[in-house]
Amino acid sequence: MTAAPELGPVLVIIPTYDEIGSLGTVLDRLHAAVPTAHVLVVDDASPDGTGALADARATVDDRVHVLHRPGKAGLGPAYVAGFGWAAGHGYRVVVEMDADGSHPPERLPALLDALVDADLVLGSRYVPGGRVLEWPAYRLALSRFGNLYTRWLLRLPLQDATGGYRAVRADLLARLPFDEVASQGYCFQVDWAWRAVRAGARVVEVPITFTERAFGRSKMSSSIVGEALTRVTWWGVRDRLADWLPGRVPRLVPERDRAQRWLRALR
Repeated sequence: MTAAPELGPVLVIIPTYDEIGSLGTVLDRLHAAVPTAHVLVVDDASPDGTGALADARATVDDRVHVLHRPGKAGLGPAYVAGFGWAAGHGYRVVVEMDADGSHPPERLPALLDALVDADLVLGSRYVPGGRVLEWPAYRLALSRFGNLYTRWLLRLPLQDATGGYRAVRADLLARLPFDEVASQGYCFQVDWAWRAVRAGARVVEVPITFTERAFGRSKMSSSIVGEALTRVTWWGVRDRLADWLPGRVPRLVPERDRAQRWLRALR
């Protein structure tokens, strides 16, 4: 793997809230995989000292930067703040990565290599070669159903639209209206992937092995699941109703998934 140096400077954004047990290891693994990558830790005033740990790393490593926010405000706003910081500092490639070690930093070179011929690369659990390890059955079933529901309702040609490990060109980020993205939790990932596809972006998926966190507690909650279900349903219904408007070009997103075609036949 070459990690595609011709893409330009890379910034990995890592949102944190109470991730002191894993952040240091993730930074070490990341820089072992892609030594030239810079990191922006976006910390939401973690009470466990994660922000202070990030500051300490930044004082001894000029590849590490820290953006402190006044409180816990959700995953979506953390990434939007990071995207703005990246644009202001001239990075050409931006990467989303979790702080808990579930996203393997060792796969980042593969994502960057794929970005040479794409605008957005998703680290996918559900394409051939992708895997999920150490998840309870109900979490895996929820994730699988969420992706199937999202693909069908939003007509997205993606196997893993809910995943949060992705690399994107800065010029695509500049084209997307993040001031309109209101999603707070993990639905943020679906929201902007859908906008990217509808904007004509070249999106590809690269297999990853997703592993359950070893430290800390998952941020997943019933409110986050509820937000995702409500928003995806509203977006899909609104988009399908718009198909009936005069002059509307139907099926802006091509249907490439066999399950989508099967579900469509049931309508």
